[in-house]
Amino acid sequence: MSSRRPVRHPESRVHEQYLRHSKKFPNVWCAGCGTGIVLGAIIRAVDELGLDKNEVAMISGIGCSGRMPVYVDFNTMHTTHGRALAFATGLKMVRPWMKVLVVMGDGDALAIGGNHFIHAARRNIGLTSIVINNQIYGMTGGQYSPTTPAGSLATTAPYGHIEQPFPITELAKAAGAAYVARSTIYHVRELQRFIVQALSKDGFSVVEAVSYCHTTYGKQNKLGRATDMMAHIRDHSVTLSQAADLDEDKRSTAIIRGVLVDRDIPEYTRLYDEVIARAQGGAGDEQ
Repeated sequence: MSSRRPVRHPESRVHEQYLRHSKKFPNVWCAGCGTGIVLGAIIRAVDELGLDKNEVAMISGIGCSGRMPVYVDFNTMHTTHGRALAFATGLKMVRPWMKVLVVMGDGDALAIGGNHFIHAARRNIGLTSIVINNQIYGMTGGQYSPTTPAGSLATTAPYGHIEQPFPITELAKAAGAAYVARSTIYHVRELQRFIVQALSKDGFSVVEAVSYCHTTYGKQNKLGRATDMMAHIRDHSVTLSQAADLDEDKRSTAIIRGVLVDRDIPEYTRLYDEVIARAQGGAGDEQ
C-alpha cells in the first residue's frame, strides 16, 4: 500500500486564505455540527465573488453561530444576543459600500432579535442575513426556540412543545426583504449559490440554512447521530418544483428549497443618501 498522501483539490484549501490561524483550532462546535458547513459555504461564496476581505464584515449575536466571526479574517463583530442586525445596520449606514454579512441562529434571529429582523426587512437595508435553523437553543442547553416543531421535546418542554414554529422565509417575505432563499447543510453547493446571490443583491437578503443539533435536539427526541439527522434532511427536502407536485400534507412537512423571493426594490442606504442630498440642497437654498 502506498504511503503517499492523496493530492487535495485546490478548492479544498480556499478557506485557508480567509481564516485567522492564530485562533484556537479545532473549533468550539460539536463534532458533526452543521455550523462549520455554513461557514465553509460563506467563505467559498466570498471567494467566488472575488470580494476584498477588507470590504467584508461579518456580524453575529450569541449562540453556536456567534463564534463564527472569531475565525474569519474579515472585519468582524461578536455582539449581544438578538442584536446582530442592529449593530450591522449601524455599520451599513456609515459604510454603505461594505458587504455586511449577519450570521444568526434561529433563536438569536427570531426570539429576542425578532423585532430587528422584521424591521431590517421592512427597511430593505443592504445586509445579507444567514439564519442557521437547527430548531433549538443548542449552546445554552436545548431550550425550545421560535422554530422548534410542535410536539417536539426540549429541556423547557419536557412533555412536548405546544407552540407553532415561526416560518422564517415567509416572515422575511411578508416584512419586505428583497431576496429570500432556503437550502440545507446537506445541499452545500446550492447553499453556496444562494449565498452568492444574496451577497450580490442590493437590499435585505435572507438565506435560511436548515441544519440540526444532534447533541441537544437530536438526543432529546431520539433522532440518532449527526449522520442520521443529516440523512433526514436529505430525505425530507424537495425543490420548489418538486413541492408543487406534492399534496398538502406532504408539502407541509417537507423542507422546501429554493429562491422564494427575488425582487428589485429601493435599498435603504441609497434612499437615505437621497434624503441627505435633498436636505443639503435645501439648506443651501436658504442661505
